[in-house]
Amino acid sequence: QCTYLEIEQAERTHAVVLSRPAWLWGAEMGANEHGVCVGNEGVWTREPVGEDEALLGMDLVRLGLERGSSAREALEVITALLERYGQGGSCKEEPVSFVYHNTFLLADRTEAWVLETAGRYWAAQQIRGERALVILGRWGVLSPPLSLTPPPAFAEGSRNISNQLSIGREITAEHAGLRQRARSQGWWSGDGEFSFAEVFSLPHQPARMEAAKARYRAGKELLRQHAGHITAETFMAILRDKDSGICVDSEGFRTAGSMVSVLPQDPALPCVHFFTATPDPSRSVFKPFVFVANIKPVPQVRSPTFRDDPAKQIPRFQSTVDRRHELYRRHQVALELMERDQEWGQKLLQTLRDLEKQGLEGMNALLGGLVAHPQEELADLFFDCVEAEMKFYT
Repeated sequence: QCTYLEIEQAERTHAVVLSRPAWLWGAEMGANEHGVCVGNEGVWTREPVGEDEALLGMDLVRLGLERGSSAREALEVITALLERYGQGGSCKEEPVSFVYHNTFLLADRTEAWVLETAGRYWAAQQIRGERALVILGRWGVLSPPLSLTPPPAFAEGSRNISNQLSIGREITAEHAGLRQRARSQGWWSGDGEFSFAEVFSLPHQPARMEAAKARYRAGKELLRQHAGHITAETFMAILRDKDSGICVDSEGFRTAGSMVSVLPQDPALPCVHFFTATPDPSRSVFKPFVFVANIKPVPQVRSPTFRDDPAKQIPRFQSTVDRRHELYRRHQVALELMERDQEWGQKLLQTLRDLEKQGLEGMNALLGGLVAHPQEELADLFFDCVEAEMKFYT
């Protein structure tokens, strides 16, 4: 059972860790036990958005992670389900419908992809280069692992997306009927090279798309500036960048959660996924999560469930409920105090940064082979980090 549709179950699914809007089934971003990471962004194209309820892009993120053991396999899962069921339905927990198409970033230990969609049509581009570095407004992936010495510079391999089509002529794979669809609608003559972004982008962009262009350019430039020495800390700094608009905290809308993943090419080393689990990364803590057996549950970051959930009643979203989990609640109280007492707020922020630094140093040592953490410690890792953060808020 996805957010709106019920689809056929897979014979086997993989363990996943997800950062998701609490009211729906899917996820904005996440990872699975095989080191596959997927995240999505909304986009508007020449294809009409699907007002009828179908799969959400966020459902496709989760389905790709649950059913794909590699980035390529996750991409194949997503595109097959997209072609079969389509995408549509409101993506916001409000009575007024908010609908969009989706773009995705997918990465694993050895490769990365951008997947962009327009209705049931899609195009994909493989990110090439020694290292695959990908970033959205909410998450980043680094492969191979954090290094104790700066990695060599690379000419290719960095990629970012931001609420707009970005795949031009460098298409690696596409919907079988993509070009015929473009010709039949009069969007492409069939002559010359085919650019997915040029053909399927709206000729007159809404205001939000213009803002996305600036954010996309800023993300690309920030990655360029750090080329050759990008670490997990670099990604965290980029995700916290307010001037670029990557970190959003204005007009009642803010970055809701952030994620950075380190994917070692050496399969003997674990993948490490850092989550804030709270909004506004500039004032949040990135906490490490590692897939191991018997992971300790972390109820402090699980949103409550409701017997009569307004997201599941027809008509939907006719009432509101408080979906904040415990860490979110305490974090919000702390932010209010930080704004009222700036001196105390700066001290708290520094304490949180020190906590984050400890986690980064510990994971650096683990990935650098300097220490060996027992499985039991890694199983409790995310729980312990959340508990430590909550104590600082009290």
